[in-house]
Amino acid sequence: MMIRRRTRGAIALTATALTAGLTLTACGSSGGAQGAEGKLNVVASFYPMEFLAGRIGGEHVKVTDLTAPGVEPHDLELTAKQVGAVKKADAIVYLKGLQPTVDKAVAGSGSKHKIDATAAAPLEDHHLAEGHTEGDGHDHGGEAQSGDGHDGHDHDGAAGDPHIWLDPTRYAAVARSVGAEFAKADPAHAEDYRKNTDELVGRLTALDQEFKDGLKDVRNRTFVTSHAAFGYLAGAYGLTQVAINGVDPESEPTPARLADVQKAAKENGVTTIFFETLVSPKLADTVAKDLGLRTAVLDPLEGVKDPAKDDYLSVMRQNLANLRTALGTDAPAAPAPSGAPTADTAPAAPAAPTS
Repeated sequence: MMIRRRTRGAIALTATALTAGLTLTACGSSGGAQGAEGKLNVVASFYPMEFLAGRIGGEHVKVTDLTAPGVEPHDLELTAKQVGAVKKADAIVYLKGLQPTVDKAVAGSGSKHKIDATAAAPLEDHHLAEGHTEGDGHDHGGEAQSGDGHDGHDHDGAAGDPHIWLDPTRYAAVARSVGAEFAKADPAHAEDYRKNTDELVGRLTALDQEFKDGLKDVRNRTFVTSHAAFGYLAGAYGLTQVAINGVDPESEPTPARLADVQKAAKENGVTTIFFETLVSPKLADTVAKDLGLRTAVLDPLEGVKDPAKDDYLSVMRQNLANLRTALGTDAPAAPAPSGAPTADTAPAAPAAPTS
């Protein structure tokens, strides 16, 4: 009798386990790839990619940003734990060529959903002088005028300038690719991903119009920056960037380059030398002091020191305000179109844990 009772219990437990297994299998097949907590496990390489993943994924994703807030992404070296996170990710959002250590980890990942931003917004090869001339905006097909040679925008194999996110229209193209891939990875929430993508693209379109309106009547169209990160922005809005350094913000310019920058600043009536937030402003301060000019921040948005306070939209609007001040304008800043979403009204992106 004892044996028979145990046999019945074993049969009952086996039946329960099979039922649970079938239920889990059914849930998994309807929801696509999902990680812990029933959410899509997403790894983003650095802030601009994390911002897209968080805004588009919303409550359905868990985003891990490989580059901690305030860290210069060019300098990133992944830990073993981070490499493991890349290998286990359901989806990866990155920009090929910017961070070689990330590229290596992505190549070793088994994820079926690897989203390379450069596939949606191909890179352009901007030279150090960034000779973009005034145009109609978003004519990205023109070739940059050569300065004193190539600035080294090679990025270990990436043929071009990686800073595509500084042009809102290019960034919107990347957003669409992220939304489409999230929908494939997690079809149960595809409609939410599409809705979030449309909302974000709308905000980026409004931001693009703010830049067009805000920069169309500036008195000077040349700006000097410490880091050659703003070629796409310059090309989009009819400006000319003169950069002290190339794409690597920590490189040292040659004496000949410094002389060229000083000459360009004097000839174009430049009032301000721009520096960025994640590296030392010492070089910009030195150039500004030699020329008797002021300094101000032009943020390349490679990282945000305090994501709880600032986001892509708010920092870009501050960049616009700083450019208008430096370039000179008699007109007040144009307000955002009526009913258009702004950074202040946008819902906050979910906090992204870092590894």
